[in-house]
Amino acid sequence: MNFQHTEDRRMLADTLERFIAGEYGFETRDKVANSDTGYSPDMWRRFAELGTIGALFSEADGGFGGAAFDISVVFESLGRGLVVEPFLGALMAGRAISSAGTDDQKARLAGLIDGSAVAAFAHGEPDTHYEPSRVVTRAARAGDGWVLSGAKAVVPHGEHADFFVVSARTSGNVDDEAGISLFIVPRNAPGLSLRGYPLIDGGRAAELTFTDTRLGADALLGAEGEAFATIESALGFGVLALCAEALGAMDVAQRDTLEYLRTRKQFGVPIGSFQALQHRMADVALEIEQARSAVINAAAALDGPRLVRERALSAAKVTIGRVGALVATEAVQLHGGIGMTWELPLAHYAKRLVMIDHQLGDEDHHLARYIALSKQ
Repeated sequence: MNFQHTEDRRMLADTLERFIAGEYGFETRDKVANSDTGYSPDMWRRFAELGTIGALFSEADGGFGGAAFDISVVFESLGRGLVVEPFLGALMAGRAISSAGTDDQKARLAGLIDGSAVAAFAHGEPDTHYEPSRVVTRAARAGDGWVLSGAKAVVPHGEHADFFVVSARTSGNVDDEAGISLFIVPRNAPGLSLRGYPLIDGGRAAELTFTDTRLGADALLGAEGEAFATIESALGFGVLALCAEALGAMDVAQRDTLEYLRTRKQFGVPIGSFQALQHRMADVALEIEQARSAVINAAAALDGPRLVRERALSAAKVTIGRVGALVATEAVQLHGGIGMTWELPLAHYAKRLVMIDHQLGDEDHHLARYIALSKQ
């Protein structure tokens, strides 16, 4: 199978990376990441103008891409620039709406694609431990509408999202795959409260609390109680995106470390001439290529049968978690004390690599999941 990117994808990556290098340098990124909003609305619109958001969606949804490798190309480029804008939420929430929404609900995708709206996918809860079927938040019918009660945890950009795609249980036990429904919830819904806070790797997230939050009948996304497949698919898109983002961050960490080894001198010679350090960088390079293969495999399997897809995604997340930690550790250690300083971009890449492991399931979770899926 040919895994070379098409000319259109290469052009997209080149355009995006040139924009990030010219307009989203580290100082700009650092300012945006630590702002009160955790992202730049202006940058979000400018990324949209480049077609970056549109590349995540198919032509039927108003985009011009939407394939797994389109998503990989975009997020790998975003990872190289440590971009903190709400791409992940747009991808996951948008894909859920695309998969299960009515025509009126799908009309919301236009606002995501043109950068005029921000969406968040609110599925994880305080005690779910990454399990996709564990949903404690409840939704009950109330007249022609619904009432939501419960909480969602660590929702990226939740503080400033215009709307949320929220999972809630309408029947069954807390761990059942059946009985989960999805709802589109506007940020101004009565009974919804938000508590925002900064993330340690940049940007912001929020805790969502639903206290008898009333929604209309049109808030239900898809069939009642049958949302698990949609949730699993949306999470799969998110896992692929995070893995590709980590790959881009690894490439930059490796590049910057090699440059430092070539220029930092000890005993009058570049420290990169020391064989022990060369061996360590060779190991890093080999591991990054293993991670790249895992991401390519996951992207190739994304449209395949469920078991093949989910195994490939979990395998990629396990590999990214392990290799990301290795790259972060080696890059910091080979830089010495300066590698831990706030002023050096490398420290932020290392931090992001570590935190990606904890999003949408860490290495341990996905290893156990891969083993369980392999027995089916």
